[in-house]
Amino acid sequence: MDPIEILILIVLVVSTVFLTIVGIQLVFVLLALKKTLNNVNKIIKGFDSIGTGLKHGIGEATGFLNGLKTILKVVDLYKDTTNGKKAK
Repeated sequence: MDPIEILILIVLVVSTVFLTIVGIQLVFVLLALKKTLNNVNKIIKGFDSIGTGLKHGIGEATGFLNGLKTILKVVDLYKDTTNGKKAK
């Protein structure tokens, strides 16, 4: 074999080993990225459920306040009618 053929063979072997190692490391990085994205997805779903619960809670509080206003109006009307009867 000529020295140039030996040099080309050595370069090919070294570059093959190097690219194999880089490929394996890339697989590990992608697996870690997948785990991280799954964790981020769980966190986002948690915030979504908190937001939905908060929206539902605010709706219930608004309904409660509207009901309380209605009760106060009824009480005021009752007071007005009882005061009107006593004045006559």
